[in-house]
Order: sequence, then C-alpha cells, then structure tokens
Amino acid sequence: MKKLLFILFFLPAVALASGDAGYRLDRAPIDPKDLVSLQAGARTFVNYCLNCHGAQHLRYSRLQDLGLTEAQIKDNLMFTTEKIGDTMKISAPAKDSKQWFGAPPPDLSVIARSRGADWLYTYLRTFYRDSKTATGWNNAVFPNVGMPHALWTLQGERGFEAVHSKDASGHESVEHKWVQLSPGTQTATQYDTTVRDLVNFLTWMGEPGATTRKQIGYVVLYVLGVLFILAYFLKREFWKDVH
Repeated sequence: MKKLLFILFFLPAVALASGDAGYRLDRAPIDPKDLVSLQAGARTFVNYCLNCHGAQHLRYSRLQDLGLTEAQIKDNLMFTTEKIGDTMKISAPAKDSKQWFGAPPPDLSVIARSRGADWLYTYLRTFYRDSKTATGWNNAVFPNVGMPHALWTLQGERGFEAVHSKDASGHESVEHKWVQLSPGTQTATQYDTTVRDLVNFLTWMGEPGATTRKQIGYVVLYVLGVLFILAYFLKREFWKDVH
C-alpha cells in the first residue's frame, strides 16, 4: 500500500517538476471576466491559429457569450464556414497536414486545460531563430518543437542562448539570454498583451461555462451555509428537553 501511494502521489509531482526544469514559466495574467481581452484573443486565434489548429469542440455561436453579436461573429471571425452553428474546424484535410508537418497539428479546444495557462503564455513568448531545425525556429519551453513561430511578424525575430555555470559549491545554474534580431510590428509590451489575450481565450475555450459554474457554486455554498444554521437551531429546539 505504501508503494502504491508513493507511485500515485510522488511520481506525478516529479514528472511535473522535471518538465518545468528547463525554463521557468511566467505567470499568465489572464482574467476570464475580461470580455475585451477575450474578444481580442478570439480575433488573434482565428487569424493566426485557426489556419492549422482547429477547435472542433467549440461552435462559433458560443462566441456570443463573449458579448459579440451574430453579425460581428460572421463578419470578423468566420473564415472557414458560413454557418454560425458549425464548429471551429480548419479547412486543410488532416491527411495533407500530416504530409506537410509530419503530424496533424493538434486540436486546441482543451489545450489550456492540458498544458496550463502559464505554460501557454510562456511558450508563445519564447520562440527563437534556430538554423538547425527544419522550420528555422525553436522554443525555450518546448525544445525542438515542430511548430514554427506563427506570431513572429508581431514579436519579431529573436535569438536565445542558455548559459550554464557552476558556483564554488558545484551548484549549476542557467542564465537565459535573449537578443532581438529584428523588430516586429508590436513592442514587447504590446506583444505580451496579445499573447495574454490569446491565452485568456484559449483558457475560456477549454471550459466556456466555467465562470457561470463558479457563480452557481458560490450560491449553492451560501444556501447550504444558511440551511446548516437553520438545521442547527432546529436540532437544538428538538433536543432541548432531552437530558
């Protein structure tokens, strides 16, 4: 039993720690209640991500939950279909995508729930030029990634170097150095905001009803708390004459 508990609780923690050991993740400043950010993230998603990655578990009509009208969705966010009830699929067949990229690009419907917002936020901001890869790009968080930098025109081209050093006690540390090779159309702050909005949308897309679910949960807990108090005083009233 002790060995089983060790495997169930300790090994997953080790796996998570080793996965983040190479490059420290930045905290994603997302806000699922920020409709302006979510709308901007949806716009970035359909313009830069939906060319290769689909979101087949989300319908365009669900974007109305972000404060968008049906006309706004059709005019600004629908490029691969004409029916607002359709799911967000890509136009390229999976067979062709596999031939072009070696493997079909993954669906992003629940990527935020799988990877986490912090991972996505850091990943999308740590691409760099690498002549040794097939695409000419690499990533500090996901070394040897097969995906090129889809947002490079916004961020520009950057170089990256991980410098390993040891102190007197033999402890090894890594210092990451970034160099801007060419400018993008956005400043560093603007690009971070764009990525924040995109990750915010990806997080919302993974569970569109999360905000409503949490609000209902708070109400349920409040009602249960009131019922607990009433039940307690009712119990006292019933048992006050029992010695």
